[in-house]
Amino acid sequence: MKKYDYLIVGSGLFGSVFAERATSKGKRCLIIEKRKHLGGNIYTEKIEGITVHKYGAHIFHTSDERVWEYINHFAEFNNFINSPVANYKGEIYNMPFNMNTFAKMFGVALPSEAKSIIDEQRKEITKTPENLEEQAISLVGREIYSKLIKGYTEKQWGRSCTELPPFIIKRLPVRYTYDNNYFNDKYQGIPIGGYSQIIEKMIRNCDVLSETDFFDDRNKYLSMADKCVYTGPIDAYFDYSLGALEYRSLRFETEILDTDNYQGVAVMNFNEREVPYTRIIEHKHFEFGTQEKTCITREYPQKWAMGLEPYYPVNDDKNNSLYEDYFKLAEKEKNVIFGGRLAQYKYYDMDKCIASSLAFSEKELG
Repeated sequence: MKKYDYLIVGSGLFGSVFAERATSKGKRCLIIEKRKHLGGNIYTEKIEGITVHKYGAHIFHTSDERVWEYINHFAEFNNFINSPVANYKGEIYNMPFNMNTFAKMFGVALPSEAKSIIDEQRKEITKTPENLEEQAISLVGREIYSKLIKGYTEKQWGRSCTELPPFIIKRLPVRYTYDNNYFNDKYQGIPIGGYSQIIEKMIRNCDVLSETDFFDDRNKYLSMADKCVYTGPIDAYFDYSLGALEYRSLRFETEILDTDNYQGVAVMNFNEREVPYTRIIEHKHFEFGTQEKTCITREYPQKWAMGLEPYYPVNDDKNNSLYEDYFKLAEKEKNVIFGGRLAQYKYYDMDKCIASSLAFSEKELG
């Protein structure tokens, strides 16, 4: 008899939610985690009494009542509302695009005035957009595109907007109301004390091996359990036999500052191309902190290469086609289940990842 019912590769949200559901039904689980810590990219740590989001801002938001009820079993959430600002050459604009943005940019006060200006600028594009630049201008006009989209997007993807496909920016939130709430979801907030506590509670009944690479001895680990829930890169599982999927990566620079308030907002985007980072996160504002010092993180996009953390899948036609080929291989694997953003080559918001894992857990565990 094998020691475990499930081997779970990766301790991010998908794997941890499954582990919690499986152990609640008496299943024995072993979690293997390559990093020193658990929780994947939602890992948080304390620095100077401030809860720091180690891998970028993670703001929980959902309209899925079941997901909200589930996640609240593991932490109390505050009422943080995401209202980022964009900094373009020292000019500050509210995000997402709303009447506060338009009033600052166009010097107007009424929705009809803003809409008239944007509609006039949109006329520049007279055909079906063939790239991201044309798509953006067709949605919000030249002026907003030039200041608030172009530079930020080119930094994020490492390519000119004229070389990027239009689908990346198919939906741009544009509101003709004075509303700075970035998300439309019914529920929103930050877990008081951070996300790491959530993962710790979810996996408290599991055996865990951290700083352990599944691929160092794949056959040994697979032999320890009846089934495997694999949440790593799908192409890595198959030894990149069909080629490597593409990602964009990130680099973070975190700094402690001897001031109680550096930028006055949790997230400030830097939209001009010449500034090398896309945003600065001031972590204390997620929990309305009053500490004497502050902690900021600059977020630098970078080209992904083997050995770097894969953050954003490049879901263009070429990569999606390659993923489909890997998916066909995955379907043939006996007793191995592929789930989560890397195994499914899909960008997941946290609530969607939880919903996906809950649905899979019900199907698998009954």
